[in-house]
Amino acid sequence: MKKLLLIMTCLLAWGNSFAQKKGTISGKLIAENNDALPYCLVKLVNVADSTITKQTAANLDGIYQFSAVDAGTYQLQVKMVGYQNYASAKFVFNGNDLQMQAIKMQSVSKQLKEVSVVAQKPFVERKADKTVLNVENNITATGNSVLELLEKAPGVTIDRQTEQIKLNNKAGITVMIDGKTNFLSGTDINTVLSNMTSDQVATIELITNPSSKYDAAGNAGIINIKLKRNKNYGTNGSVALNTGLGGVKNGPSDLYRHSANLNLNHRVAQWNIFGNTSYNIRTGYNQTLLDRTADINNTVTKFNQAFNRSQKGSGYSGKIGADYYASKKTVLGVMVELGTIDNEQKGFSSANINEYQQSTQQLSYINQNNGNNGKFNNITSNFNIKHDLDKAEASITFDLDYAGYGLDRNDSFDALYLNAALQQTNASNLRNIIDAKINVLAAKTDFTWPFSKTLKFETGLKSSIVKTNNDFVSEQLNNGQWSDVFGRSNLFVYKENINAGYANLSQSWKKWQVQLGLRAEHTHSTGTSVTANSEVDRNYISLFPSIFVKQEISKNHSINYSYSRRIDRPNYQQLNPFVQYLDPYTIDSGNPYLNAQFTDNYELGYSFKEFSLSANYANVKGMITQVSRQNDATKQIEVQRQNFGRADLYSANIYIPLKVTKQWSMQSNFSAMYQDYQDGTLVGAAYQRAKVSFNFNTSQAIAFSKTLRAEVSFWFDSPRIRGVEETTVAQYALNFGIQKTMMQNKLKLRLAVDDVFATNHWEGRMQYQNVNMNIKNYYLSRKASFSLNYAFGNQQVKSARNRKTALDDIKGRTGG
Repeated sequence: MKKLLLIMTCLLAWGNSFAQKKGTISGKLIAENNDALPYCLVKLVNVADSTITKQTAANLDGIYQFSAVDAGTYQLQVKMVGYQNYASAKFVFNGNDLQMQAIKMQSVSKQLKEVSVVAQKPFVERKADKTVLNVENNITATGNSVLELLEKAPGVTIDRQTEQIKLNNKAGITVMIDGKTNFLSGTDINTVLSNMTSDQVATIELITNPSSKYDAAGNAGIINIKLKRNKNYGTNGSVALNTGLGGVKNGPSDLYRHSANLNLNHRVAQWNIFGNTSYNIRTGYNQTLLDRTADINNTVTKFNQAFNRSQKGSGYSGKIGADYYASKKTVLGVMVELGTIDNEQKGFSSANINEYQQSTQQLSYINQNNGNNGKFNNITSNFNIKHDLDKAEASITFDLDYAGYGLDRNDSFDALYLNAALQQTNASNLRNIIDAKINVLAAKTDFTWPFSKTLKFETGLKSSIVKTNNDFVSEQLNNGQWSDVFGRSNLFVYKENINAGYANLSQSWKKWQVQLGLRAEHTHSTGTSVTANSEVDRNYISLFPSIFVKQEISKNHSINYSYSRRIDRPNYQQLNPFVQYLDPYTIDSGNPYLNAQFTDNYELGYSFKEFSLSANYANVKGMITQVSRQNDATKQIEVQRQNFGRADLYSANIYIPLKVTKQWSMQSNFSAMYQDYQDGTLVGAAYQRAKVSFNFNTSQAIAFSKTLRAEVSFWFDSPRIRGVEETTVAQYALNFGIQKTMMQNKLKLRLAVDDVFATNHWEGRMQYQNVNMNIKNYYLSRKASFSLNYAFGNQQVKSARNRKTALDDIKGRTGG
């Protein structure tokens, strides 16, 4: 009996194990070209009970697998962005391992062939935390440099006098390219942006109030230029060719510009390799007219000066990078970028000098030929690791970066001094030789951990080491021999180490979202004038809190509140104490004792659907500004940067998008500003100036057909002030563009005209203490451009990874 019971027990156990037998269902997903299709979402649905569903993602080889599957009747369902949803026929699974036939996914592009997509992103797009310029498909952006594109953005102005980019009339912008800081400012960053064409750019982001995750540098915020990236698996890319002609008042008629740009991307299996190269050549012209009066000891001297400068430059750039998907959770990447810019400038300046003393008048003239030849080179490299942790949306990243910049430039100044009878009384020949090197090493790591769906924590560390070496030689020709000009030549070495850490905590409720952040930065810098045997050492720690609150009033209404503290450190050239000769009555000098400026930003914003209204207040202490000092003994003007007492800056902005008809859309942006500047000891006396100004920007887009559309835009800036500089005339421009698409949107032909009526120029004045100057500046603003853009390969699906680097959070401060 015992044996019989044992046998029956074994039979029951064996039968039960057979009934509960589990197996594996696997297969492969392929695209229409039979290449593996990774990352698709695959579901295994139990037909008898649809609540019993398993899901997984295909790996890099397009393989999916379901383990421990009970016997039953099932259906496979597959989803992938850019492809039609797939559902298999029902099938019976008996518990034995099953290898399904390969599933070929069908691209949605086949479905879209007969569908006309008229919708187009506007050039200016407002988002909760930033303003985005959609450059890639904008017609009026054609033929523009990035610097010229920024001039069209709401609230952005390009100060042609100080070579500064300003946002809401505030200087101190951090410029990033693909999320990494370019390290340049002033004239040098303007040179780079002038040699970067719109064909290279996808979007430009304007971030006026960054969180603690970003570096605290940048009193006015961040401008992030995102370059185009190619898409999808396989080989694809685009090529763009552009040609144009410009004109400026009193300038030459042959102001041409030509450019070519190539983007390539190859993605297969675990690798994504990408690169681009560009070349451009352009000419320019600038005329500055200056009227200055010096009233000293009953003698009045009037200076009427004209500076005419013609430029010609060419630039090459190239980037290559690769991402390796080591697993579903880990990606490694490397990237190297090289660039070179050659610039040549030829100029002629004249000065008419009238000296009045009681009833007598003395007239004299100075005519000067000047020019420079410069070559700018740069290399940047990045190594990046990103690892997704087991918890959803949890990740850790690490970046190591190196950047090297070099500038070699020779300046020449040949002046003739003439009396009232135009007879030569004197002559001078000067030259400057500049050799500048900048090396940057930076590393950063960021960690993100969501405690729940509504609570997230972010933290990170960053360290950067910067060394600059600026050798400035100024010489004068005497008796056929070049000799050093005492007090002007200088070898300046600057070293800086910034270590930073931050933490952000964000929590969301049904109607509220809150983010609290704190960033700490330790700065140690030394500026050494080897020539003068002097050193300025700084060592300080600063804290930068930030608060962001969003209140959802209803489905279409929300209010945003934000506060952040920012810092602007002097750029490396501003700290260099060298004296640069511009003409016999104008010099420019550095200031090694410049301190950092600090800004507290407060903002309140309201949104109704796409409509937005915001108010901003910024308090700036120690603002770095350009000040002109007049030497009464020599009547010479010395331009220098110094810390201004304080500035209270108020602004309000309203953004109105409007769909007039199905084919016609428009958007308008209006900003009003009140700015109050005060300094108790500016050039030895108190200074206070305040002014109201405003900015208006509107654009219209009209679709005449599926393949033909046009855009018209207009911007207007009223007279304004910043520190001691006052703009006295309004600046405005009308722009027009038209686009024709062909070959199923792969080929785009564009024609654009900027500043149709040539109305954009600058006029201003500086009147304080013993300085009394009026200035006019005419520059290249009206230009016509024609471009051809052709995209090849599969353009439908997933973009290559757009990572940020350790250079993201470092202020570009190498310019002059």
